[in-house]
Amino acid sequence: MGIFGRKNTESAVATATLPVDPALAALSGDYTIDPAHSSIGFTVRHAMVTNVRGTFAEHEGALKLDGSNPGASTASIDVKIASIDTGIGDRDGHLRSGDFFDAEQFPLMSFRSTGAEQLGGDKYRITGDLTIKDVTKPLAIDLEFNGTATDVYGNERVGFEGSAEILRSAWGLTWNAALETGGVMVSDKVKLNFDISAIKNAA
Repeated sequence: MGIFGRKNTESAVATATLPVDPALAALSGDYTIDPAHSSIGFTVRHAMVTNVRGTFAEHEGALKLDGSNPGASTASIDVKIASIDTGIGDRDGHLRSGDFFDAEQFPLMSFRSTGAEQLGGDKYRITGDLTIKDVTKPLAIDLEFNGTATDVYGNERVGFEGSAEILRSAWGLTWNAALETGGVMVSDKVKLNFDISAIKNAA
């Protein structure tokens, strides 16, 4: 179900040639990401031999889903850098500092979608712009649509999980330290992980 993307002439024409799935059309509407039931995290290799995992506890975002014309759908998310949590306070403080994210000067990391494609079944690739420290670069996120449900409070929900890989140096995150045994303390490659639950806004 290709429900994200920015509307453009090519996507509109392509969508118009395909039959509309009533189940997808029913999803159309505006959604708010539920931070209490969503997770945005990362994994990075440390000292060449192990992985450090972390999350951003504070984030907000919105989806505009158009099941009849998926190319008209959009997604946006803003992440509060100061909410980074790797489980070790000193490391989190270093990540917030000017060596890495410089959270005081650049408090937000943001993503804005620009397009989407279906890879098969419930798997999709969402493309967009990722901004960190005022540097904006393209990003592709592979997503899986987990379905829809009505929760115990009557909220209509949609769920997605996905991942992407970036080179942090492309966004100016270049701090490192050489190891005596060779290699570096922190890998340039970072894996981003997304587990998103979004609630349909009231009409």
